[in-house]
Formats: sequence, structure tokens, C-alpha cells
Amino acid sequence: MTTVPPEAERLLESEPLMAHLGTCVDGRPHVAPVWYRYEDDAVEIVTTGRKLENVRKNPRVSLSIQADDAGETKWMVTLLGTATIVDDEDETAAAQRRINEKYGASPDAYAENTLVRIEIGSATYRTY
Repeated sequence: MTTVPPEAERLLESEPLMAHLGTCVDGRPHVAPVWYRYEDDAVEIVTTGRKLENVRKNPRVSLSIQADDAGETKWMVTLLGTATIVDDEDETAAAQRRINEKYGASPDAYAENTLVRIEIGSATYRTY
């Protein structure tokens, strides 16, 4: 059973927007922009640095994605989930290619990043 309503799925798949990934460090939130790819009730990101270290310590994360037109919000989706770090080079490379294709980047851009797969626990969305 999917936790993401079909209309929200269409929004998440519609265009290459930035997501804001919320993690937790030392009991405080840490939010950073990321590229993402949504498919089958899960989100893939490839990342490194503080975000990755935070996920290693606490896999509970959130994602906020919004589309706007000149500052006027068109829609927003908020996802809460559990992140898993995928330490498989082939899976990471394949996810990196899929994400880079979505955002128009070269297939090997950001090759040093690590794959993080987020299983969605709940989703909220709103259109304006």
C-alpha cells in the first residue's frame, strides 16, 4: 500500500526541483538542498559530507519539495521517512545516472557521492 497519494506522486515526478533534506545532528535540525528522484514510494539521493554523516547517526529524515512561480507557491509535498545508506558501487552509479539525467547533468557528475534511499513513512501535500 502506497503512502504517497497519486497526485503527490505526479508532482514529485513532474520536474527537476530541489528538495530540502532534513536530518538531525546533536538534537538539532540540519536542512540542506539536494537533487532527488522519486519512484515506487521511495526517494533516492546521492550525497556526501554532513548530510551523510547525520543519516549514519540517525536515519529518520524529512524532505520538503515545492514548486513556485515567481515566488507564488504552486504546490508543496512533505515526506517523512527512514534513510538507508547503500554501500554498493553499481547501485550508486546507476542512481547517480538517473538523478543526473533528471537534472540535466553529465552522467558522471558528483561520482564521489553515496547513495541514500529513503523509504517514505508518511506524506502530505497541497496544491494552490
